[in-house]
Amino acid sequence: MPARKAAPPVTAWPLQAFPVVGIGASAGGLEALEQFLTHVPPEGGMAYVVVQHLDPTHHDMLVELLQRITPMPVLQVVDRMAIHPDHIYVIPPNRDLSILHGHLHLMEPAEPRGLRLPIDSFFRSLALDLGDLAVGVVLSGMGCDGTQGMRSIKDAAGLSFAQAPATAKFAGMPRSVIEAGLVDVVAPAEELPARIATALGHPVARTGEDWADKDLGTLEKVLLLLRTHTGHDFSHYKKPTVHRRIERRMGLHQITRLNDYVHYLRTNPGEVDLLFFELLIGVTQFFRDPDAWAVLREEILPGLFAAHPQGADFRAWTPGCSTGEEAYSLAMTFREAADRVPAPGQYSLQIFATDLDKNAIDRARQGLYPASAGADLGQERLGRYFVAEERGYRVNKEIREMVIFAPQNLVMDPPFTKLDLLVCRNLLIYLDTDLQRKLLPLFHYSLNPGGVLFLGSAETTGSATDLFAPLDRKFRLYRRLDRAGSMDLLDFPSRFLKHAPELPVDRSSQPRGPSSPPNLQTLTGHFLLQRYVPSAVLVGPEGDILFTSGRTGKYLEPAVGNASMNIFAMAREGLGVPLGEAFHRAQRDKAIVTLTQLKVGTNGGTQHVDVVVEPLAEPEALQGKVMIIFTDTAAPEDDGPAPRRVPRRKQGDDELARARNALQAAHVEIFSTREEMQTSQEELKSTNEELQSINEELQSTNEELTTSKEEMQSMNEELQTVNHELQAKVDELSMVNDDLKNLLNASDIATLFLDETLRIRRFTTQAATLIRLLPGDVGRPITDITTLLEYPELTDDARRVLDTLASRERRVATQDSRWFNVRIMPYRTHENRIDGVVITFADVTAGHTLELLLREAQAELARYRAGGEPGPP
Repeated sequence: MPARKAAPPVTAWPLQAFPVVGIGASAGGLEALEQFLTHVPPEGGMAYVVVQHLDPTHHDMLVELLQRITPMPVLQVVDRMAIHPDHIYVIPPNRDLSILHGHLHLMEPAEPRGLRLPIDSFFRSLALDLGDLAVGVVLSGMGCDGTQGMRSIKDAAGLSFAQAPATAKFAGMPRSVIEAGLVDVVAPAEELPARIATALGHPVARTGEDWADKDLGTLEKVLLLLRTHTGHDFSHYKKPTVHRRIERRMGLHQITRLNDYVHYLRTNPGEVDLLFFELLIGVTQFFRDPDAWAVLREEILPGLFAAHPQGADFRAWTPGCSTGEEAYSLAMTFREAADRVPAPGQYSLQIFATDLDKNAIDRARQGLYPASAGADLGQERLGRYFVAEERGYRVNKEIREMVIFAPQNLVMDPPFTKLDLLVCRNLLIYLDTDLQRKLLPLFHYSLNPGGVLFLGSAETTGSATDLFAPLDRKFRLYRRLDRAGSMDLLDFPSRFLKHAPELPVDRSSQPRGPSSPPNLQTLTGHFLLQRYVPSAVLVGPEGDILFTSGRTGKYLEPAVGNASMNIFAMAREGLGVPLGEAFHRAQRDKAIVTLTQLKVGTNGGTQHVDVVVEPLAEPEALQGKVMIIFTDTAAPEDDGPAPRRVPRRKQGDDELARARNALQAAHVEIFSTREEMQTSQEELKSTNEELQSINEELQSTNEELTTSKEEMQSMNEELQTVNHELQAKVDELSMVNDDLKNLLNASDIATLFLDETLRIRRFTTQAATLIRLLPGDVGRPITDITTLLEYPELTDDARRVLDTLASRERRVATQDSRWFNVRIMPYRTHENRIDGVVITFADVTAGHTLELLLREAQAELARYRAGGEPGPP
């Protein structure tokens, strides 16, 4: 393992900046990091910062594990550490990480353990500090940490990469950032280093205003292809922004000439879509610039309320809303301000949120945002305005109903009007001056007198001082002014006109051709429709009017209040109730229902009408719809015999008696009905209170479960990381164990390891030939094992070594006449603690035999010298 290098000293940001690659990973991230860093060139000129979800209570081994697979120095971050190229920096446990002027800063985590999003936090600071030199990489992990931070990198024109979900052990984080449309390249982890090097090493053709005139002409071809393919014109976007985005796409495809990129666009329509979404720059977040939103809540909205003390329905518009965070921020801000009014509930706000990107509008309508968005909201707003779901947080129904989302081209489509508030933040900065001059008068036209314009922190009204007066210059809040005198002609968008209006033509100067003969069939049909065909109305399943034929004004009139095109709301007096009954009966029975001699009130009089209600089954286009036909009839005449004369007094008494009886019955029925209704009302009130109590308990339980789930998910990710680290250590220890086993076996020395109670801990293959050992004997006392050694003092000698910590050595024989040199030594741990003994048995049979022969020869020689006998030849 390479030696770990010391941390570089803190220095100033180098004059020549270099790319910094932020790598976010969580569960399964260690494996992905190994695959990634194994393929990183050691001298690529980039720095790498690893932000891994770590257990705050666990000793981190990530630095040691990563250092084994790369020759680059791997350092754990300390506060204010300067970054250098070709170094890898690892976040320590239980810390948040940021970068400022090329120095890494550690901070205590501000959020609870289950809500920490360290990858998002670092990516945001990386984008602010490095700009287009920031590179974001999202590897394996659960959840969605990294998605919001990647938006900031994209906004700063940086590069974004993600591991292919199919190759990730846990695909949650890569899939989240991919589905958000924020990734430039998706590839397996081992391929990402080469793709990053290719994108950053590709020579950028030119930047800013350095484009030559011929390239500007070619650029117009790119914009023309965009307009042809998408219908949207980007010629009024600021040129440096358009240049940077095009250069990013060229760099990713290794295209050096703009002409070649035009050809690539023409042959690859999918690239046109990618460039279109690249130019949209759909970057937003909840409550961006929170101080500005606080001023809107505390000062501006109360001023609007004060101007309408009796209550009002306000209208607002947020053009360029992207995925809806800003529109929902406005809705929440309005609700918080309205709740502070002494009489809450008398103010309402309808927000129209529009954007060019239809995909962003679809996501905004869903109102579902990743858990990382909670960092911008805080726990109070999350609990009040959001509902926790498996994939994140969904805006609750109350706030969603305040916002209407729709796709719109701000430059080409008509604006919303009669507005009290217009929120257009961080959109004008991407448009050139000419288009800004066109939009500001349009905003002025859209606002009511005294309406408020809310711009981004880097935007102003410029020279339009006659249109808007500042309410707060610091936070870009302006009030609409009423200009004296006639207004200039407004350049009003009118794309809803499908064709240009025709100019008047003096047809008298044109030669007259022969006129075509009249069509008798058409003229006859028109006459019959006007004179003889009855009036009719085609309605939908709910009674909404779809088509009218003939004069229906005698039977229908506009409803009072909000405009409605429902036939039951528009039916005149005497027609509504029977028509409703007939309509529902016809739909239920699938049969024609006829009403005769209905007395319908008209303007100052009455009219008798026959009504036919027919449900339609064919043709297919009219299935489910209902045709209602009105036919005027004459008033009925009394043709029967004259009634028998009854004395007036008796006739009046009978009628009075009948009326009294009917009235008495009606009183009884009403009294009974009222009692039943009161009983039902009390039961419903009691049930409603119980349901409210249950709902509150369920909501509280749901919040607790959501918090517990988040904490468990975070702990699970941390445990996955720890498990992976431990698995890597186990593999490493297994390798060391195999090495030691092979070393002992190769030495051909029998070795026996005993613990401090003289139980067998481990033995080599050679030891099993001297002491009859089996793998199952591990853990048994050595005294229970039979041995070939004639060494009864083995146990006593082992105990003496444990007591005295002094090694002992002696030579012993075996039952088969072999000799071994037995050495007993204390077993020391890495903590220098005695934890047993090690016994080695070295076979010295050959040496012992030679020694015996030598002794016999010496004895023979001694006898020769003593007795004068001839010695050996």
